[in-house]
Amino acid sequence: MPNFIYEDFLLSNEFSRRLYHDHAVDMPIIDYHNHLIPEHLANNHQFKDLTEAWLAGDHYKWRAMRANGIDEKYITGSSSSSREKFIKWAETVPYTLGNPLFHWTHLELGRYFEIYELLNPTSAPGILNQANEMLQQEEFRARNLVVNKNVEVVCTTDDPSDPLIFHEQLREGQHGLKVFPTFRPDKMCTVKSLDYPVYIRKLGELCDQEINTFQDLLDVACQRIEDFNAIGCRLSDHGLTHLPDVNHNDEESARTFDKVMSGSSVSLQDAEVFMITVLHHLCQWYADKGWTQQFHLGAIRNNNSRLLNTQGTDVGADSMGDFQQIQGLSRFLDGLDAKEKLARTIIYNNNPVNNASFATMVANFNEHPTPGKMQFGASWWFLDQYHGIIAQLQDLSNYGLLSRFVGMLTDSRSFLSFPRHEYFRRVLCNELGKEMEAGRLPEDIKMIGSMVEDICYNNAKNYFNFE
Repeated sequence: MPNFIYEDFLLSNEFSRRLYHDHAVDMPIIDYHNHLIPEHLANNHQFKDLTEAWLAGDHYKWRAMRANGIDEKYITGSSSSSREKFIKWAETVPYTLGNPLFHWTHLELGRYFEIYELLNPTSAPGILNQANEMLQQEEFRARNLVVNKNVEVVCTTDDPSDPLIFHEQLREGQHGLKVFPTFRPDKMCTVKSLDYPVYIRKLGELCDQEINTFQDLLDVACQRIEDFNAIGCRLSDHGLTHLPDVNHNDEESARTFDKVMSGSSVSLQDAEVFMITVLHHLCQWYADKGWTQQFHLGAIRNNNSRLLNTQGTDVGADSMGDFQQIQGLSRFLDGLDAKEKLARTIIYNNNPVNNASFATMVANFNEHPTPGKMQFGASWWFLDQYHGIIAQLQDLSNYGLLSRFVGMLTDSRSFLSFPRHEYFRRVLCNELGKEMEAGRLPEDIKMIGSMVEDICYNNAKNYFNFE
């Protein structure tokens, strides 16, 4: 095949190749965190073209295009055609050498469309025409794209105010794919948001209950957890800058809620206590339900106010933050553990400076009977690349049990992103193979191969126990 995505891509020795081809490549996928659209899954959406399927909503590609000097009208604008946007992306791809987008782009073209030539302005028209024609076939509808990549479970990310109608449709149908919601209550916890009262009223309308007090809010949150649980939800997720180093306080939080709902402003300290207090209640309920809680920590979002005002959130204007992470995380986890209400927990880090601190912190709270109860989660966002994956694997190995790791996820809005699991598996097998070759691991393919199978699939299957 003409480009560099060949059979042994990223596999540098015989041990690596045997681990990957004999133990990793055929393992099913449990994608327990992503941002796929439930409506597209429920309706088995047919994409009109490759631009819709591949570029729409992909802020990774948008950032690269801006870095390459592409006009915004070809990125998020509405005045340019799908074809024009794709051509501008194709112009950018040769400049992504060294960026994970170069690998992901060609893996996805190859694995979905069997296109193994490099994407550039010359090849773009033919690639676009071929992919667009294939996208009109039944097997290229949204849900089929997932099922055909050996995916068993998909967990989307859903706000408590979502009515979950599409998840109800998915639960009723038999599609060869399990799709579950994930409870993501960030808006419920963030009183400094300008539209917080509007959001609370929307949430109350959904639950047919007026939310006039802090206790009302907690009651509705508990009700929504019950609703999510009834439809198969077994995970929560929280995308936060950090967990503030403050104590939870119901009385102070009630006063803060009253102020915000009456239109008054509150201090940062009040907002932090409110968030920690709401989370403290939520996380106890997660433990009662047997859920897994996820915390994505460390991103500083919407840095470019001009883009925020013209294009909205999640358009590629986010970066790593440098927040004080560890003291607040310790206080929060210990407060739950002291009450024996600490659920299975996955902590994702967005700044490599904190890798070792996160890995050692979560290990403080492991306990019988759950192997790997506390997880230092997969490399995330800006760290979801070759060197970032290696660093996460090494830190997890050094400070915890790599063999109990629940593995990779896409964290993606794209239905064409599942080769990221392949990418991770290749990196994992190559790192283990290099350790075997160097004599730091035994030359026991059966033993190491069994660990590979666990990390790729078995650990997640046993950890989450999806029904």
